[in-house]
Amino acid sequence: MPVLAIDAGTTGVTALVVGEDGDVLARGYREFAQLFPRPGWVEHEPDDIWTATVAACREALAGTDAEPTCVGITDQRETAVVWDRRTLHSPRPAIVWQDRRTTGICDRLRDDEERVSRLTGLRLDPYFTGTKFAWLAEHEPRMWSGVRDGRLALGTVDSYVIARLTGGAAHVTDPSNASRTLLYDLQKGAWSDELCDLFDVPRNALPELVPNSGVVGTTDPDAFLGLSLPIAGIAGDQQSALFGQACFTPGMSKCTYGTGSFVLTNTGSEVVRSDAGLLTTVAWDLGDGLVYALEGAIFVTGSAVQWLRDGLGMIDSANEIEGLARTVPDSGDVVFVPALTGMGAPHWDPHARGAILGITRGTTRAHLARATLEAIAFEVRDVVDVMVDEAGLEVPELSADGGASANDLLLQLQADQLGVPVRRPKVTETTALGAAFLAGLGTGVWSSTDELAQTWALDRRFEPEEGRRDDGRHERWRAALPRAGGWTR
Repeated sequence: MPVLAIDAGTTGVTALVVGEDGDVLARGYREFAQLFPRPGWVEHEPDDIWTATVAACREALAGTDAEPTCVGITDQRETAVVWDRRTLHSPRPAIVWQDRRTTGICDRLRDDEERVSRLTGLRLDPYFTGTKFAWLAEHEPRMWSGVRDGRLALGTVDSYVIARLTGGAAHVTDPSNASRTLLYDLQKGAWSDELCDLFDVPRNALPELVPNSGVVGTTDPDAFLGLSLPIAGIAGDQQSALFGQACFTPGMSKCTYGTGSFVLTNTGSEVVRSDAGLLTTVAWDLGDGLVYALEGAIFVTGSAVQWLRDGLGMIDSANEIEGLARTVPDSGDVVFVPALTGMGAPHWDPHARGAILGITRGTTRAHLARATLEAIAFEVRDVVDVMVDEAGLEVPELSADGGASANDLLLQLQADQLGVPVRRPKVTETTALGAAFLAGLGTGVWSSTDELAQTWALDRRFEPEEGRRDDGRHERWRAALPRAGGWTR
């Protein structure tokens, strides 16, 4: 009984057909355009996301004779989408999670920050969806009138994709995505009227909240490849990856190395709060109560490699960076702070911009490549250090996934910097895998999380090499951070 998983990510859509053993039977992928209308602004055309979704699923289904029995959805979180309830088309581009245009709105609301943080477990930052909706209400009042009168729907990418899959029949989201909006009361497990008022968001425009696992709708054959399948799993990408890594018990941790990097630790039924830059979020609700996680959200890691490729033309493909970085023993004291869309956890500076320091006449592109991989390892170390030192959590090992986890040098650098083992599963597309697990759990493909845990298989374990932690390089990194901070103030 295979499962179709749809991962609507930041740069493209991945579709997997997953078998009962947790193996990937077939896959499809389509990129979609990234729009940068102004410095610091990032947008996507929702129709492009939908077109990529259909194309990726068509490719995956063509790659196997196995017929899926249900669908699971995972998505880039925090991105704000508006669409017409009748036509399902969008009156404007989606505002992506990386977008920084709402910095001014956040600055104006600083007096409310403590209350917002207490209710949501988040920070008042442009990263989150509520600030983007507030910007639309302020800057596009004509369009926003359609939101108020019920003609237009609001949601994150999961809600939009499900609306398209069901021909408009379902307008839903799950607690993991809702908990990233700044509109969700973390402990009540519901939309907050107080927060909706603060960000000028009509509550009736928001999707219905449903559990992460269980049937919430059926695909419309006229809209989706002639298929009528139950949609039975939904989760934000990072929580989905935590689920796909089988981190079902408190204390288990993972890092997804994607466009950004996201470190999550399962904290069970306990809401663990941080005063040092980490986020408290919902991991999932399987129908028997909320499970929480502590998260460090790093905005730019894999996209820094993309910038070396697309912005500088330094490499032809992202895969080349490992070989190039291995041609030098270290970064030659070059430090790269990849704050290309501001700084996330644990530093949180929306005004920060990227900086490359320590360049000399002897610096080569290999040094910059190595400095980029080191920066990713340093960013993750900063988050894990806070989890251990400030939140009092134990991180005895880290499970790695995402596209950049294929980079052996990066994972060895990471193990050396953390001083704990880093393990990589055979299936590294754990974001989509988690969506498949949630959907299959909700339809009886798998009977329990214990059964799911048995499908996890190790590819390689990276042990920290003695003496390679090198606190000196990390201290140079920490000293460089203020040089990138507050650039646009």
